[in-house]
Amino acid sequence: MAAPRSHPNVLAGPYLDRAAHWRKDEQRLLAALADPDTLFVPVWRTQSLIVVSEEGPVARMYDRDRLGEIDPTELILLGEFRGRCCFALEIPADRLPEIEITEQFRDLRLLAGDLPADEAGVLAYARAMILWRERHRYCGRCGSPTLSRKAGHVRECSSESCGLPQFPRIDPAVIVLITSGECALLGRQASWLPERYSTIAGFVEPGESLEDAVAREVREETGVIVDRVDYHSSQPWPFPTSLMLGFTAHAATTEVHLHDAELEDARWLSREQIANGEVSLPTTHSISFRLIEDWFDAGSELPLRVQPHVRLWTAPR
Repeated sequence: MAAPRSHPNVLAGPYLDRAAHWRKDEQRLLAALADPDTLFVPVWRTQSLIVVSEEGPVARMYDRDRLGEIDPTELILLGEFRGRCCFALEIPADRLPEIEITEQFRDLRLLAGDLPADEAGVLAYARAMILWRERHRYCGRCGSPTLSRKAGHVRECSSESCGLPQFPRIDPAVIVLITSGECALLGRQASWLPERYSTIAGFVEPGESLEDAVAREVREETGVIVDRVDYHSSQPWPFPTSLMLGFTAHAATTEVHLHDAELEDARWLSREQIANGEVSLPTTHSISFRLIEDWFDAGSELPLRVQPHVRLWTAPR
């Protein structure tokens, strides 16, 4: 069994009350739209609005006074955030948003770890819901336009002869740190900048358990056979629609064979090599780093985050 996690991964955790019972309550939703305390999380071209200051970035959310007319069918209820009702609001891609001099629309993937944890979670939730809606404007069965239902959490086909409901979807992906003795196996894709390495990952296929997906992905990408798989933790990763399911695995074989060209290189690395900066590790807000960190810290007196020569990616995977 995996040890309990001391804290949730970035973008995970109880950052808001989803208030699912409000989604069917039209009167409650109308009251929220009229409430000056209601918050709206703007998303423009999948980017999130932040305020940059010397203290670090924070999320910028709109209040009712900042908005003009609102089409309720274009809003998505997120829930209750810090005691206030909260909706996701998409700004059309072809409309240049009016922002203050201190505000910026930025890629959440680049700065999630620098934001307050609850704000990062809400921004990720809003981004994921907006992206899902944009990809399901039409029925996948008959091609008719879809309509918003249940405060944006269902898209229903407008054709009376069809009526197919579509629900927010995620793509489960396994991500795994393989270990053997005092070493861990890390790989790199050819498209990455030189010396960037990370844990092994891949999407779960239909009819496949998570454990089977771990063993298959490791075998396909590195040729290594694993004989034990343990769950570690998970992380929502809406870039675009993934849920990362983290595992550790023990290697039964250690010879590396790059079978499917997914990776340019894969190598076994000791804690000493990682501490000396032989490779560059993923950003600290990724589950990839968390998997490496927990393994590293379990066998080192000096934690990974304070090792003076450790190198990190300057941009996400």
